[in-house]
Amino acid sequence: MQYSEIMVRYGELSTKGKNRMRFINKLKRNIQDVLSIYPSVKVTADRDRCHVFLNGQDYAPVAESLKQIFGIQAFSPSYKVEKDVSVLKDSVQKIMTSIYQEGMTFKITAKRSDHNFELDSRDLNLTLGDAVFDAIPHVKVQMKNPDINLKVEIRDEAAYLSYENIKGAGGLPVGTSGKGMLMLSGGIDSPVAGYLALKRGVDIEAVHFASPPYTSPGALKKAHDLTRKLTKFGGNIQFIEVPFTEIQEEIKDKAPEAYLMTLTRRFMMRITDAIREERGGLVIVNGESLGQVASQTLESMQAINAVTTTPVIRPVITMDKLEIIDLAQKIDTFDISIQPFEDCCTIFAPDRPKTNPKIKNAEQYEARMDVEGLVARAVSGIIVTEITPQAEQDEVSDLIEDLL
Repeated sequence: MQYSEIMVRYGELSTKGKNRMRFINKLKRNIQDVLSIYPSVKVTADRDRCHVFLNGQDYAPVAESLKQIFGIQAFSPSYKVEKDVSVLKDSVQKIMTSIYQEGMTFKITAKRSDHNFELDSRDLNLTLGDAVFDAIPHVKVQMKNPDINLKVEIRDEAAYLSYENIKGAGGLPVGTSGKGMLMLSGGIDSPVAGYLALKRGVDIEAVHFASPPYTSPGALKKAHDLTRKLTKFGGNIQFIEVPFTEIQEEIKDKAPEAYLMTLTRRFMMRITDAIREERGGLVIVNGESLGQVASQTLESMQAINAVTTTPVIRPVITMDKLEIIDLAQKIDTFDISIQPFEDCCTIFAPDRPKTNPKIKNAEQYEARMDVEGLVARAVSGIIVTEITPQAEQDEVSDLIEDLL
């Protein structure tokens, strides 16, 4: 027997009251985006659960994708069979004999949404339970916490059987908590911060600063690849490349070395905030963690934050480096993050950055520059790309075509 669909159960959505269907519809769209790499798979959703129809697609890779998507509490692969008592009995026997091991207990949990079916839920439990005894005479029934809970659902179009309950990622569907701008460098921390924002339903757009020729095409591809890793948790992500060369050269030319990092981060914050305002974002998200490097002190954060009144979310602020690395490895971004391409925060990094920069000093150095003009030119020059789960396969196909 081959699985025909996967029944998806929702997570925290049960608490959402009148907004429930908005959350469910967003989760459905996220699932469709993530599973778009499987063209035959179709997704539907109602108030109680979501249905992923495999239509011949192999179950295993689809299940691995579903495990990552935020908003899913659990899911169960199901067999679709004809609504006929003899067919149901035969199917139940086949499933039980294939998974039963000596000493296991079981129960049948039947649900009938098609009330025209000849047996009600109680009769289904008894009839199908007897069929199991016929196939496995010594098996024992256990109503509480059995080893095998074989669920049978009679719907209008067919009957469905399932016995597995696979844990999902939990959290909230991406996009149900509003939009945030993720300041995505090429490092370890910012993709982890993005992942944690996604988990709480924030629809992130990745803002990446590029300073060619100081930063290479490899650094840009690295940022694209990190963003693509994040798409598996909730679907497509808008990637925003910001031209930053002019600003970095201006800072290096007109400010003391100790303040290079502070001023660079202040400009990045201003630009990200301007992009947020243009694109309807509510917050800024970044990967700052307290005390990991000299520029991540409270004094430094205060000086950088002073250029905006927009809330700045720092999901990894209290984590130490090993905790962040563990999470980066879990979400499969670590190996990309450690690729040796320099980003904008490292190319002009001073040997001894100011650990307690003063806002008045930063403002004094910025007075030597056309801050508004520099920010406006950077924002007007952004390049927006949609990163999708499909894109990785498309790039491989394009590469093969080029070689041929």
